[in-house]
Amino acid sequence: MVHVFLIHTLRATKAEEGLCRVLYSCFFGTENSPNDPQPRGAERDRLLRKEQILAVARQVESMCQLQQQACGRPAVDLQPQSSDDPVRLHESPCGAFRLTAGDPFQEPRTVVWLGVLSLGFALVLNAHENLLLAEGTLRLLARLLLEHLRLLVPTANLLLRADCIEGILARFLPHGQLLFLNDQFVQGLEKEFSAAWTR
Repeated sequence: MVHVFLIHTLRATKAEEGLCRVLYSCFFGTENSPNDPQPRGAERDRLLRKEQILAVARQVESMCQLQQQACGRPAVDLQPQSSDDPVRLHESPCGAFRLTAGDPFQEPRTVVWLGVLSLGFALVLNAHENLLLAEGTLRLLARLLLEHLRLLVPTANLLLRADCIEGILARFLPHGQLLFLNDQFVQGLEKEFSAAWTR
């Protein structure tokens, strides 16, 4: 099961200015601990989630930079692209890493991530989830979001398009469940989403 889906910024390797920013996050379910001595209020829970996703986003950014350096690739220009050229997701850096219990979630988790120019996409999963399925789902989500929201063009405003993101997640990652999807079923879901979104 997926616990968190997030989209965040990626900085160039040598960038001194700016911080990693979380642009969108979606939590599936709650993380309750029977050992928590005091019940959490809504504000405390919100702040804890904010800290958790920011910690994940920073680690993804770090992993993406390390992978670029290890592959000997030059620092990618992470500015938004203005052309209509399709992004080659299969060439984008991706990976997975484990989070130990308590860092930052109460239980061990696995993070699958994908870096696309100036954006990072990540899924936080149960520790023993199917990583190939998770990576395929993440690439599908990234492709759909890039196509429908045009996230990499300078005028894109992700914050105003949360309803579109939620529509995509509801169909392709319902309640955080990874789905085994064949191409024909994906095309059907895409048509359904496009029809619903244009209304």
